[in-house]
Amino acid sequence: MTFRQIILSFVLLSSCCVVAEELGSVDTKWRALSPDDSITLDVFDDEKVEGVACYLSRAQIGGYRGAMGIAEDTSDASLDCQQVGPIVIREPFKKGELVFRERRSLIFKSMKVLRYCDPERNVIVYLVYSDKIVEGSPKNSVSAVPIAHWPGADTGQAVARCTYQR
Repeated sequence: MTFRQIILSFVLLSSCCVVAEELGSVDTKWRALSPDDSITLDVFDDEKVEGVACYLSRAQIGGYRGAMGIAEDTSDASLDCQQVGPIVIREPFKKGELVFRERRSLIFKSMKVLRYCDPERNVIVYLVYSDKIVEGSPKNSVSAVPIAHWPGADTGQAVARCTYQR
């Protein structure tokens, strides 16, 4: 990878996506005189899909390195996306579109949530995984959201359809 590609990757990774709201965390490893290791639970809304919320849990390294943001967090993450209201798709999807990204080390590692579409079953599928500039991790989690009529919503309105851009 050339220096130019590394800089371009860094710039592209530093922009994008939604910000998650922290719902809570639990400590998993006690560390004296510094922050503990933990599992953090966050929620974020898909900006292109009204009516879908994604819940993301992931491990975070504590200690002095974690507090300064230079520790490399593990690739462990779990994802569950749910329909929380009537689904409105604002525009057709791009295949594997980036929905959420978080830095997992100072420079080289990030966690990403991508969106896919299963048009035949009318389902939105979300995938979370971690990658590095050189090597990623096979650890991943997937969540599928079937698009259904929302109880109490206008029954005359058609159910949204999951489609890709042409």
